[in-house]
Amino acid sequence: MKKQISYWKEFSKGLWEINPTFKQVLGMCPTLAVTVSAINGVAMALATTFVLIFSSMLISTIRKLVPSQVRIAAYIVIIATFVTIADFVMKAKFPELSKALGPFVPLIVVNCVILGRAEAFASKNNPLRSLLDALGNGTGFLIALTLMGSIRELLGNRTIFGYQLLPESFQPLLIMILPAGAFITLGLMMGLANIYMNKKKKSEIDSVISKYKESKATFEESKA
Repeated sequence: MKKQISYWKEFSKGLWEINPTFKQVLGMCPTLAVTVSAINGVAMALATTFVLIFSSMLISTIRKLVPSQVRIAAYIVIIATFVTIADFVMKAKFPELSKALGPFVPLIVVNCVILGRAEAFASKNNPLRSLLDALGNGTGFLIALTLMGSIRELLGNRTIFGYQLLPESFQPLLIMILPAGAFITLGLMMGLANIYMNKKKKSEIDSVISKYKESKATFEESKA
């Protein structure tokens, strides 16, 4: 029987260990397309997180009732329902933001982050664990999109969330608010993430080797 991890680990793994953007490399279309500003990134990530949480919980609840032959179709119907709710609420309450995000809110239906967690996790675990998993992955997606949007907005417009942070003397980099800026920013962020992870893995390996050498030395001393 597979040992279940703690509830905190269930949530926190989505923040970094399996971060949808930096580790799983999922949901790249909205990540690249809407992050011209920090507010766009936050809005897109929150809409995605809303759909991810509620669809995961519902899929987990009915997982034993859905025949395996039609599970993907059933998941898409469930996801589409919550996407429609999110789209209608955004259009009613935040029309300008909805217009800025364009078709990418309805396209959450086919976002690989949501369908991937539904198939890989929610369909195999209870609602509480599915909630924590969805919340963690949604928060990780929010962090990634907010960082990307903030960097692109700062360098492209001198602002973050509409507040000017760089002086007028700074010449905005037009490329940062163009599609090329999205690829550059994402590439650099993923590169930094990989550097950090490689250093962390090397540190863990060195620690294991050091403990092995110490235990080996202790064993040889006791044997002598």
